[in-house]
Amino acid sequence: MSAQKLLLEGLSDAIGFVGGAVAGYWIGQLLGWNIFSAGYNNASIGAILLVGLGGGGGLHLARFWRAKSKKNDTPT
Repeated sequence: MSAQKLLLEGLSDAIGFVGGAVAGYWIGQLLGWNIFSAGYNNASIGAILLVGLGGGGGLHLARFWRAKSKKNDTPT
């Protein structure tokens, strides 16, 4: 694999993961759930869950986008 493709893969994974995690954080904020509250109450656990799911979802979307763009780049 070329260095350019590896860089694109790493950057798209990172952007997808961080973007999804930030989206999950802000959804939690809109729901009134504080990920940084003292102790582990139900709201903070829900906020942690949203950040984790958002990060995983963003990573999945980045990989889906890469697979779709790779499929469109192959000559038929």
